[in-house]
Amino acid sequence: MGDQNPPATPAPFDAHAFLRTVPDAPGVYRMVGSDEQVLYVGKAKNLKRRVSSYFRTRQSSPRIAMMVERIVRVDITPTRSEAEALILENNLIKSLSPRYNILFRDDKSYPYVELSGDEFPRLAFHRGAFARGARYFGPFPSAYAVRESIQLLQKTFRLRTCENSVFQNRSRPCLLAQIKRCSAPCVAEIDRDAYGADVRLASRFLDGQASEVIDDLGEHMQAAAGRLAFEEAAVFRDRIRVLQTVLHRQFADSRRDEDVDIIASVEASGLVCVNIAMVRGGRHLGDRPQFPSGAVVVDAGDGLVAFIEQHYAVHPLPSRLLVALDPGPVREALSEISEHPPLLVRPRHAAEKAWMEMAEKNARSAIEARLRDASRAGERLHALHEALDLPEVPMRIECFDISHTMGEATVASCVVYVNGVMRHGEYRRYNIDGITPGDDFAAMSQALERRYARVADGEGICPDLILIDGGQGQVGAALATLSELGLDAVNIVGVAKGEGRKPGLETLVFPDGRESMTLGGQSPALHLVIEIRDEAHRFAITGHRARRSKTRFGSKLEDIPGVGPARRRALLSAFGGLDGVRAAAIEDLCRVDGVNRKLAEQIYSALH
Repeated sequence: MGDQNPPATPAPFDAHAFLRTVPDAPGVYRMVGSDEQVLYVGKAKNLKRRVSSYFRTRQSSPRIAMMVERIVRVDITPTRSEAEALILENNLIKSLSPRYNILFRDDKSYPYVELSGDEFPRLAFHRGAFARGARYFGPFPSAYAVRESIQLLQKTFRLRTCENSVFQNRSRPCLLAQIKRCSAPCVAEIDRDAYGADVRLASRFLDGQASEVIDDLGEHMQAAAGRLAFEEAAVFRDRIRVLQTVLHRQFADSRRDEDVDIIASVEASGLVCVNIAMVRGGRHLGDRPQFPSGAVVVDAGDGLVAFIEQHYAVHPLPSRLLVALDPGPVREALSEISEHPPLLVRPRHAAEKAWMEMAEKNARSAIEARLRDASRAGERLHALHEALDLPEVPMRIECFDISHTMGEATVASCVVYVNGVMRHGEYRRYNIDGITPGDDFAAMSQALERRYARVADGEGICPDLILIDGGQGQVGAALATLSELGLDAVNIVGVAKGEGRKPGLETLVFPDGRESMTLGGQSPALHLVIEIRDEAHRFAITGHRARRSKTRFGSKLEDIPGVGPARRRALLSAFGGLDGVRAAAIEDLCRVDGVNRKLAEQIYSALH
């Protein structure tokens, strides 16, 4: 008889013995379960204090209690600083995908208002990494809030918004200067000191000192009137009126210049939404809902704490933080982020209660919208499953399209649709070379081979359905390529344009000899196919136009005698790109370093 002894049960985790070995230092900890599965990854500025909190008699939430029951080991990695701990935590979460981590992922970073570090600073919309020398104000909850602020600053302080390449090559005021939205420093209609004064006022306004800015403008207006400079006084009067109009509209909820973040966490229909609303300088700038992912059990409290830990690890803290749930866990999370956490309060007076009600209402609306979208996406996927007679519902769909101009600058696109959502981060473009120009079949084969060679080797993700923008020829080429890779079992469907290329008349083409199918304009399955196909077409044609423009115009510059790589870079930098060089006059070209008048005339002649 074989061995009948059951497998040994792992010994329970001895938390007290382990905690005696944990240092009082910043670092990262990993909760490990059976089978070496990482349950949770976290960071701490004090590992002993943070890890000890998980082994109290009472846990802060059912999710944490469930996780602690499964711990068989805790691994720690001390670091030299909290910043190192943050980087290591992010890397581990991405590579390990722990089951109990709540992650808030957003497609885009928060936008900011930027004031560049130039002699005449430029006012601009900014998203992404910060540049040295520039000043950034924010974050703002939406691009709309940034653009509204920029328009207000243009009306009031008339700061330039043009690119440096345009600013450095102006010979007369632009349209914005003519409609009093820019003071035209490009043509010296305002000197550096006066422009700098306007920049300082705009900076103070963005810093939340709106009332003080209005008071200063009032003093300037009175001083100008005292000198009998009534036109100058009228300019200050108009600026004051613009600011007061905005403040009267925005101060409906607040009578103080204050920075407050209102964070509402709402749980409904099995979903949790955390909505952050931002008040800066007393102005309510709008809100932004976000949904967590990557956790087994999430409630509103867990979501709130996780969001605060992740959001304020990379964004500045306001002076006050408004929450409706138990502030205890939030206060503990903030203490890990900052030695001087903001004032944490629950809604008290009417304005704060109104802010919180608005944030919670918008969170519920976001949940309802997500449920509607999920239901609609599910209906369309099931309709596609039935229409195409697929073995199962296609949860991952990839679509290919080819774009070129008479065979020139051929580009293939691949877009990805997963669980009802377009995954923009997984889109890919392929520059197609080494084929007969205009051979769409060869282009499609090359694109699919480059896309799925790694999948055939066991890397990457294999889709449930591949859509091909084209008819029987493209579908046949795609099937032949996938067969060579050993992926001929993947479902392939071609989407051929209908009569007159009208939407709703598309024909679906199959590679297995089945008769082509027309679903009709009212079919939800066809609506989904068209949506994905159109996205692939948009992505392909955008890449093709960029490649064609670079090829056509770049070759013209390269063919001009005396224009080497260094001068090409200088020209493109001075005029902001290819179109700017083409639009430049001979006198403008002469101002570029290394370009004399003779060479400028040669460049101008070659491009015209």
